[in-house]
Amino acid sequence: MVDGAPADSGVPSPTSGGGPGRGAGKRGTHRITWRPFVRSLHRDLGYALIGLTFVYALSGLAVNHIADWDPNFKSYKATHLLKAPLPESEQAVVAAVTSELGIREPARVTFSAPGWIDIEAGWRKIHVDPRTGKVTVQGEKPRFFIRLANWLHLNRGKKAWTVVADTYAIGLLTLACTGIFMLPGKNGIGGRGGIFVALGVLVPVLYVVLSGGPGHK
Repeated sequence: MVDGAPADSGVPSPTSGGGPGRGAGKRGTHRITWRPFVRSLHRDLGYALIGLTFVYALSGLAVNHIADWDPNFKSYKATHLLKAPLPESEQAVVAAVTSELGIREPARVTFSAPGWIDIEAGWRKIHVDPRTGKVTVQGEKPRFFIRLANWLHLNRGKKAWTVVADTYAIGLLTLACTGIFMLPGKNGIGGRGGIFVALGVLVPVLYVVLSGGPGHK
């Protein structure tokens, strides 16, 4: 015994084998280990569905406003002045106009009158004045990416795309379900998260109630 040191009182120290050490602190504690798996699944699935989400989201926005615009094509109008007078023969006019304008699609005359010839070539309608050489072209150009997105979204491709679309829908359901259980406590479904889930469910419910639903005229 060292002089000045307190005598042994017989009370075990916190780090001794008889006290509530680290091993005792773990007894009776069962940590939930499935949340990391849920978070990893939610993260990786979200990454995998980014491409399809852009396709369906952009197409959905485009088709929702179909009354205001053509979601697949944009119209254009251009005027050209060719060397006049043009040949008298209709077929010769068609050949001259398509050659000068670089049109490769098959062309045909749809209307003919003195001083006026209408030609159709692909998505183009061409109005020709053979006497002056004035050519007016009206046509449509496919909208970049959006037309393709609409084609996929509306499932107008091969039947194999149905499998892709169904897989995407199941993926979205999985994202929704895993999102519910990602976080515990006040930020999870029993707290803040539950409020947002309720708000998300309330939006379609209120709309159906206030609008009268599908049977309302």
